Amino acid sequence: MKMIAIWLIITISSIISPPQPEPCQLYGSVYIESSKTYADYTVFEEESEAFADVLIYQQENELFADDQGLWYITNDRSFADFSIYFTTKKNQADFSIHYIDNESFAGCN
Repeated sequence: MKMIAIWLIITISSIISPPQPEPCQLYGSVYIESSKTYADYTVFEEESEAFADVLIYQQENELFADDQGLWYITNDRSFADFSIYFTTKKNQADFSIHYIDNESFAGCN
């Protein structure tokens, strides 16, 4: 009986407050959705790297997008590891990003 109660509490709490995304762990192929409904994450693009949660280096080859903050933008949803939707309102985003020119600084800010 105790196990059922514990399982029920865990299940209800995960429904009420779904787990937050871990933007630091995201890398790989990314598809940019035009609809928020289909996106895995809602993202705000910061103008300054000082305020971004994650610094993104955009790879030109999918094979090199293999570490934190290294993204390869794909035009095919079926080849993407995850999808994002860009919002213009920071308070609606799961996290914020800023594109950088130097690969060695990519990752969590």
